[in-house]
Amino acid sequence: MTNAPSAAVADTTSIDMDAVNQSAAPVKDALTGFAETMTATLESLLPQSDGPESKLFEAMRYSALGSGKFLRPYIVRTAALMFDVPEERYLRAGAAVEMVHTYSLIHDDLPAMDDDDMRRGQPSCHIAFDEATAILAGDSLLTLSFEVLAGIKTHPDPQVRSDLVLTLAARSGGAGMVGGQMIDLESEHTAVDAALIARLETMKTGALISYSSAAGAILGQAGADAIKTLETFGFELGLAFQITDDLLDVEGDEDDVGKKVGKDAEAGKATFVSALGVAGARDEARRVTDSALARLDMFGARADELRSVAEFVLARNN
Repeated sequence: MTNAPSAAVADTTSIDMDAVNQSAAPVKDALTGFAETMTATLESLLPQSDGPESKLFEAMRYSALGSGKFLRPYIVRTAALMFDVPEERYLRAGAAVEMVHTYSLIHDDLPAMDDDDMRRGQPSCHIAFDEATAILAGDSLLTLSFEVLAGIKTHPDPQVRSDLVLTLAARSGGAGMVGGQMIDLESEHTAVDAALIARLETMKTGALISYSSAAGAILGQAGADAIKTLETFGFELGLAFQITDDLLDVEGDEDDVGKKVGKDAEAGKATFVSALGVAGARDEARRVTDSALARLDMFGARADELRSVAEFVLARNN
């Protein structure tokens, strides 16, 4: 299993945003349609109850079915289609990563973490419910994700299901997303260099996107080389995503972003913007995206839609 690649910072040329936006436009439209499909899939997988635990399930559904972009499951879907994976299988693998992502957002928003009152344009889970319920909702979404992956409907081959569980577990834990969050918290109000920022952002965001791109190849039983290549592509794409997120916190519109902006500087967070400035961070996002795109050369035209996803990540405004 691939570890997060090291991310060096290099000088690049300025970004041609008109060209980027033109390349990304089809993905933005496709994501809108896919959101309906993904919402229906999550709706069918998330528990409901009128029993004493019903508040927990309501909080899970509130957070997971809120107006998310569903980019991670869309990447699962796009990579899976390269290998002719049936729809039900990639939707379940996509739902699993969306559950993990939602759990991470619920916990990140807590007062003990990033202390955000808004998420996806609505009150954060702990504001809409309470802190204890939010913690439990996150816990439940995390465990449900592995239940979904382990189910036979995800793939008839138990080895494939095991590989999906192993990959998502590795990307979610201390060596991946959770570890990145720890570095993020420890780096607040501390002078850190761009290499450490790249490490924390690759782990915090890149790890789940790495799972998302690799899951398509795992589902399609595409072989070790394809899986490794798509894992590395995902790590780099995730880093580009997080750098863009850093830029949106400085330049973004609060209504578009769906949460308060300007919080990174207020909290003293280490970001590429704090290390390189706005122009330097934007150029670094382009460099990392180009590196990710180069990984797809081995797949030829089959990867064209995945290439468009990478350009969309660079051009997004929320």
